[in-house]
Amino acid sequence: MSTLSFLLATHTRLSGDEVAHLQRLASEWQLLSDLSFADFLLWVPVTVPEDGAWPAPQSFLCVAHSRPTTAPTAHPDDMVGGTATVAQHPQLRRALGDATMRREEQPRWHRGRSVRREVVPVGYDGRMIAVLGRDTNLAAPRVPSTLEISYLAVAGDLCQMIADGTFPTAESADEGRSMPRVGDGLVRVSAAGTVLYASPNAASAFHRLGWSDELVGADLPVVVRKVSADPFEAAEAVTMLREVLAGTPAPRVEVEGRGATAVVRALPLRPRGVPSGALVLVRDVTEVRRRDRALMSKDATIREIHHRVKNNLQTVAALLRLQARRTRHDEARSALTESMRRVASIALVHEALAASVDERVDIDDVLAGVVPMLNDVARPGAGVEMRREGRAGVLPAVMATPLVMVVTELVSNALEHGFGEGATGTVRIVATRTASRLLIEILDDGRGLPETFSLERAPGLGLQIVRTLVDSELGGSLGLRPGPEGGTRAELTIPLPHR
Repeated sequence: MSTLSFLLATHTRLSGDEVAHLQRLASEWQLLSDLSFADFLLWVPVTVPEDGAWPAPQSFLCVAHSRPTTAPTAHPDDMVGGTATVAQHPQLRRALGDATMRREEQPRWHRGRSVRREVVPVGYDGRMIAVLGRDTNLAAPRVPSTLEISYLAVAGDLCQMIADGTFPTAESADEGRSMPRVGDGLVRVSAAGTVLYASPNAASAFHRLGWSDELVGADLPVVVRKVSADPFEAAEAVTMLREVLAGTPAPRVEVEGRGATAVVRALPLRPRGVPSGALVLVRDVTEVRRRDRALMSKDATIREIHHRVKNNLQTVAALLRLQARRTRHDEARSALTESMRRVASIALVHEALAASVDERVDIDDVLAGVVPMLNDVARPGAGVEMRREGRAGVLPAVMATPLVMVVTELVSNALEHGFGEGATGTVRIVATRTASRLLIEILDDGRGLPETFSLERAPGLGLQIVRTLVDSELGGSLGLRPGPEGGTRAELTIPLPHR
């Protein structure tokens, strides 16, 4: 295992807060690498004394490695887990000792590549806890441009803040997948809020938001206020920028204008504690938000369909109940009542799906509504107690309807055929779930199965429905046998899908 946390725990005695700081630093890898056009390696001394005093370490361990997307990598092979002695890389110990960024005077050849090595000490709470190696591949010649000069200037400020121990902070940590990156759009802002540089992608993002003038030289808070269609969002974005320019990290914000949406993230630049403006990253997420709205609309439509299906099924169940009450023939009344119960069970599944956001159903909640209803099909005067034990858990919608149908049919059979008129007893529904299967047992203490009973040859409609659903819909198995203490025991085993 070569994860950052494992390597730090195994090879250092850093405190929990120091480890958390290095993990935050690793979360900003891509930002630093892309701005520097270089690989970043995080080096730690192999041992750290418990009293916190730094000895003269003889070797360093690489615990994290990041490659740029803006330039060729200097290290095609993963460097994590590798070591460097002081003789091989003397700048590591020097940077750790005097807290100064250093660059080797002459590039080195590494596997046929000319590599320029620099080191940046990582400060935290007044002391140096690690060293960043910034290795640049010099094999691909680069023509200095305004973009490259601006990127390197911002990278220099951030590296100095790393040495100062002021970057990154918990408040400035990356918040997730939609966080803008360097290539999405970069704006360099002065301490007064004036745009000093805007990358082409950043200028395009603000143009889509509705800014038609030149971005460089404009006051960025004023620009954001003018392009934002929502005054509340504009106020939030302007407040965020003002806080960052004052040196306080702030969360990202979204700005909408002229049908476009952009995510804006700002980081204060204060090398050596001196205000130097801010780095603003901008990402055009118009199409992403458009797809999000389409998915939300689709989900709402699906839930509305489930709701309407539930209403229609409940109407059908009510009509069947009315017809059963008006029917004079006992056999017809029994058939209508069973049909009403089956339709009502399916309606409960659709009711659960109407409240679900991911097409998954809590089977226990559905059974909690179905089980009381099943007492209606018991023989008149039968005092049968219903119990549920264990949890079946959450299952996909495609499994929920057949499973609920099977359980209701088995419980109905236990009530109808296991107890005579006026009889008392208990029916238990026991659910046992593992990582790979779901076992549901229906146990009753009734009169048990006939001696000649055969599940395969059972003529009843209910068991025919159960066999069909178990085989074709659930892919499981069903067994009916005498219970351990009399009565009947039905065992339903269903394999669970792996998500």
